[in-house]
Amino acid sequence: MTDIVATDDTLGGAPRIEGRRIGVHHIANRVLDAGEPPEQVAADYDLDIADVYRALVYYYDHAAEMRQIQADRQSVPTELSVVRGPDDIDTTVQSEPDA
Repeated sequence: MTDIVATDDTLGGAPRIEGRRIGVHHIANRVLDAGEPPEQVAADYDLDIADVYRALVYYYDHAAEMRQIQADRQSVPTELSVVRGPDDIDTTVQSEPDA
């Protein structure tokens, strides 16, 4: 049986299965959002079924934290811009600097 851990250097600090790069949000997305059976998710990730359920318990026990993680993952950092179509592309040609 493994624990749910969070470290800054793995998955951006999001909670995950200890010793793996499988986030609680990955498991929740597949089971809760996509409706996949927990047994299938466990098999796909080579996890014990208990680890899948532990991740789901963590997800529900830390609902506010999980909502924040989801919001952070869906937002665009301010230093980046979103391009939805040709009108969003800056086509201004910049001249080469003088040598």
